[in-house]
This record gives sequence, structure tokens and C-alpha cells, in this order.
Amino acid sequence: MADCIFCKIVEGSLPSKKVYEDDKILAIYDLEPQAPVHILVMPKQHICCADAIDESNCDIVSYIFTKIPVIAKKLELTNGYRIVNNCGDDARQSVKHIHFHILAGKLLSEKMA
Repeated sequence: MADCIFCKIVEGSLPSKKVYEDDKILAIYDLEPQAPVHILVMPKQHICCADAIDESNCDIVSYIFTKIPVIAKKLELTNGYRIVNNCGDDARQSVKHIHFHILAGKLLSEKMA
């Protein structure tokens, strides 16, 4: 999608600090971290949000969840991590390209809202 920041990062026209990349996904450091470790994991294919997941694209979400432990191991997140997805305006989804946040590096709050 031409106006999507994450699509531009995926194609290489915008810079990012990569943590992991393969032919299907990209994981980068968040520019405004909410925890000492804050990684964004996104499919290279543009999917706007969780509401847009269907039978034609659901395999990529499963694939991402097989790679998150690989990324966590690479980053030595031995004390655990949180995975978050925001869907829609009320959830504060700021980029309309599905992505998952990996938050770690400290004892995270029990509150989710």
C-alpha cells in the first residue's frame, strides 16, 4: 500500500533498525518504546488490522507466532515478554498495517488498559 509507513519500511524506502527478517515478516525496534525492549513484528504483506484476517491470509499470523519465540530467544528475553496487537482507533492502532508488539526488559504492569 503506497501510503503505509510499514510497507515503506518493508520495501526499504524508510529506514529501520531490524531485529529479524525473512521472506514473510519483518521485526524492528519501535521508535517510541513503551518498555526497555519494544519490538514490532509485521507481515511483509499488507493487512490493515486483525479485522481483516480471513482464510486467505490467516497463515501469516500463525507464522508470526512461530517466529516470535525465535526473536525472543535472539534477544535473550529469558524472563518473559508480552505480545500485544491493537486493532482500530479505540485501541490506538496508529499504523493501519497489522503488527504485534513484543514488550519486555522489565516487570510489566498487571494492568492492560
